[in-house]
Amino acid sequence: MRPSVPGSHAHVSRSQTISHALARAFPTPKLLMPPAAGIDISDGSVKWLSLEQHGDIFRVHTYGEMPLAPGIVENGIIRDVVALGEVLKSVRRELHGISCAHAALPEEAAYVFSMQVPNETPRIQVLRMIEFGFEDRVPIPPDAAVYDFNRIAGSSEEISVVVFPRDIAEAYVKAFDMGGITLLSLEIEARSIARAVSSDSLNEPITLLVDFGRERTGFAVLKHGFPIFTSTVQVGGEQMTRSLIEKMGMTPQQAEDFKNEIGLTAAGASPELEAVSSTAAAIADEVAKHYHYWDTRRNEHGDRMTPVGRVLLVGGSSNLKGLDEFIAGRIQARTSVGDVWQHVTNYDEYIPPVDKRHSLQYATAVGLALRGLAEEPSM
Repeated sequence: MRPSVPGSHAHVSRSQTISHALARAFPTPKLLMPPAAGIDISDGSVKWLSLEQHGDIFRVHTYGEMPLAPGIVENGIIRDVVALGEVLKSVRRELHGISCAHAALPEEAAYVFSMQVPNETPRIQVLRMIEFGFEDRVPIPPDAAVYDFNRIAGSSEEISVVVFPRDIAEAYVKAFDMGGITLLSLEIEARSIARAVSSDSLNEPITLLVDFGRERTGFAVLKHGFPIFTSTVQVGGEQMTRSLIEKMGMTPQQAEDFKNEIGLTAAGASPELEAVSSTAAAIADEVAKHYHYWDTRRNEHGDRMTPVGRVLLVGGSSNLKGLDEFIAGRIQARTSVGDVWQHVTNYDEYIPPVDKRHSLQYATAVGLALRGLAEEPSM
């Protein structure tokens, strides 16, 4: 999804349409692409990360995080564009000469689905087919939306579609412009994270991605690296932190240390375990609900349509000790914590400056930083 196209694909100027088509037909060679950071905007902070290539691996050029005052961004929607623009000005000063960025849009406002299109259908016809299906799938008119699609590897007819309200996307474009940062692309968080922790390999199983954050948890079903479904629930790790502080008298740092170093592995029944287990159980219940729905879907022939092969955890709250085993036991499926550096480096050659625990908070930023460097499947 490119910010240079401010309206729906059916309502753009001729020059925009031509430039957009040329960009796809003749993509800019990597050597000519401007260096760009991945910038991840959440309700509470702005994270950034940029990469530079060294031989066959990438190295982190710069990274960091700045807090956002309450009310600037709420549920991913920008409420104060000017204030966010000022924060992005400060971020630009930390980018060490980089003035371009790829950014993510909040999944709460997105409509993500897959659909079948005849093989080798021209792009413009696919866009018309998506627009024709708005009435049944998307509760906003085409002229109030931006939308795009990717062809899913291994399938000649299935595509991943993302539709987003135009006014929300334009607010992001305006904030970056006010911050003096050239915005090269916008995409939903699930696609960014998938680029970091997943792949388009035909051998990769269908994945239920769980982004367990401070205040909310995002779910996405990934098929060969592309989301075909997303949803969000208002359950996050901060609830565990507050419970440990209020019930056990811990400091915020003590609460974080307990979650990350002991967590669900605490022996026997204890007040500390009780403080974290209720939120863990709520997350596990949501994972189970999503997993079983998608894993058991069948077509008209009775064949499983989306047999989920694994659950992948990201997000800072996924550091909760024992969470992966807890969820795996609940759903009886392979569950693991994602590695955000797997497409960045070989650990024998380079160790990123962000440790494994904190790297889970940078999954979106890493995926965005890889967007301008990694090969993208053709649309």
